[in-house]
Amino acid sequence: MKILLAVDGSHVTKRMLSYIAAHDELLGPRHEYTILTVIPLVPAYAAEFLKEKTLDGHYAEQSELVFHPIRSFAHQQGWQVRMVHESGQAADVIASLAEREHFDLVVMGTHGHSSLANVVLGSVSTGVLARCKTPVLLIR
Repeated sequence: MKILLAVDGSHVTKRMLSYIAAHDELLGPRHEYTILTVIPLVPAYAAEFLKEKTLDGHYAEQSELVFHPIRSFAHQQGWQVRMVHESGQAADVIASLAEREHFDLVVMGTHGHSSLANVVLGSVSTGVLARCKTPVLLIR
């Protein structure tokens, strides 16, 4: 099974990865994992003054801050992973990649805000659910 793990490096990501590792019967190491982090875009008014190489370096550096501990954890679990970073709006990027690369499942953590908070503040997980045609497993 091709599984997309959407991560942001927060405590929610750590909890999600720990849950998957503790429940080998759920997913386990026998699947093909892609770990995705989405880096917010540098505002257009600032990006216009930066070279493309500088922007790319910024996005790569920010993604490595997220990937470094996850890479070690995945190795300890025996997971074969591919790391991918993209920039943009997280919900759009996650849903787009899931469709473009034909993933069987998207797994992500959720902060567990109330539904009122999701309406007022918005939520990446709510956005992914609304946009994604691929099944989504939310771990709280």
